[in-house]
Amino acid sequence: MQILEFELDREHVELNQLLKLAGLADSGGMGKAIVASGAVTVDGEVELRKTAKIRAGQVVRIEDVEIRVVAL
Repeated sequence: MQILEFELDREHVELNQLLKLAGLADSGGMGKAIVASGAVTVDGEVELRKTAKIRAGQVVRIEDVEIRVVAL
C-alpha cells in the first residue's frame, strides 16, 4: 500500500480537490467521478459526497493508496 501525507494549509479541502492535489485525479471533475463510483473511503467508510469537507486527522483511501491529512 502506498501512503501519502497531505499537508492541509487551511481548515478543510473538498474531497474531489484532495484527489486532484494528491495526484490521483487529473482534474476536479475526474475526482468527482471517482468519488461517485464508490471507490473512495474516508475514515473507513465509503464516501459518496464529492465535495465532502476533509479535515486534518482524516484518512482517505482509494484502491491501494492511503492519504493521511495532516495540519501544516
